[in-house]
Amino acid sequence: MAKTPKQPKTIIGWREWISLPDFHVPAIKAKIDTGARTSAIHAFGIETFERGEEHYVRFHIHPLQRRDDVSIPCEAKLIDKRKIKNSGGVSQKRYVIGTTVEIAGQHWKIELTLTNRDEMKFRMLLGRSAMKGRLIVDPQQSYRAGKLKLETLYTELKNS
Repeated sequence: MAKTPKQPKTIIGWREWISLPDFHVPAIKAKIDTGARTSAIHAFGIETFERGEEHYVRFHIHPLQRRDDVSIPCEAKLIDKRKIKNSGGVSQKRYVIGTTVEIAGQHWKIELTLTNRDEMKFRMLLGRSAMKGRLIVDPQQSYRAGKLKLETLYTELKNS
């Protein structure tokens, strides 16, 4: 039986604009972190609820760094609640959801934890589990997948 050829891996920089189409987020600046296993996003107003027999979580995100005037309401099926070590090595219980991520024209499903990243420079962190088999990170580069103008993004988000 012939093997299917592997897709070439996309080279990205240490920070990139990515989109989260399931949440109607056209772009969010993410730190690409090969040292972190799990991906995380800044979420607030987190509340769980049930729909039938399934568990869900409702939350809001601020997709723009240093800006709280754009808030996007989100809802996702709850996958798990796990202990995750933060950047300071402290374990936290976090909600885990599944969503689609899009980078450089490619999209795939990832797991994402919800946490308070308000004090962090990046509102989203893309960990190595989300990159596996798809991406190569060039730490000397930024925005290889394309750079967005903040004014354009802000207008898009305000009008969506």
